[in-house]
Amino acid sequence: MNEEAELLSWQATGAEIERESLRRIEAEVDPAQRARFTPEEWPVARRLVHTTADFGILPELEFSPGAIPRALAALRRGARIYTDSNMIRAGLSIPKLKRFNPAYERESILCPVADPETAALAAERGITRALAAVELHQAELDGAIFLCGNAPLALAGVVRLTLAGRIAPALVVAMPVGFVNVVESKVYSRQLPGPCIRLNGRRGGSPLAVATLHGIMELELG
Repeated sequence: MNEEAELLSWQATGAEIERESLRRIEAEVDPAQRARFTPEEWPVARRLVHTTADFGILPELEFSPGAIPRALAALRRGARIYTDSNMIRAGLSIPKLKRFNPAYERESILCPVADPETAALAAERGITRALAAVELHQAELDGAIFLCGNAPLALAGVVRLTLAGRIAPALVVAMPVGFVNVVESKVYSRQLPGPCIRLNGRRGGSPLAVATLHGIMELELG
């Protein structure tokens, strides 16, 4: 066996690897960065570091006051979950969601970006399908948990509808990724009057949006 193979922990279980990963995060995190977060926010922030192996996201991560308890309350009542990406829809744990509310099913997670109606409106108006989907599904977005990990105009559309008084999301996870409209949509989301968890800058992505909601659920599920 070569030297690299000898360094691997071949016998470790998945649970053991996760525990060791979290231990190393705790050991390596800059105390000043950890101090930015409340005791209920830090486990969610730590989950995002675990997902990315990137401590550099911590200065860019923001929680609005009360975002965590409001999100937990929404999960208990079985709030609709709206996503801008089928990757998010596929990645969310239904067993974990069911432990908050047994009514949760995969169909409880709405991602209409590929629907024919969405495509038709996008073509008619010359807008992205992500924005068209938000405009078509305002009723479902009201009181929903909105997870944005891909499309900045979906985030911007939700902010615009919220500021117009047409919807009031239970939680907005603002983590689109990329170069066009991304930073601007996140800056715009600072105007949201309700709960928001935002990763500023260009970084983001569907795995981070999933990890955020999983991290929130793990506060109660362990």
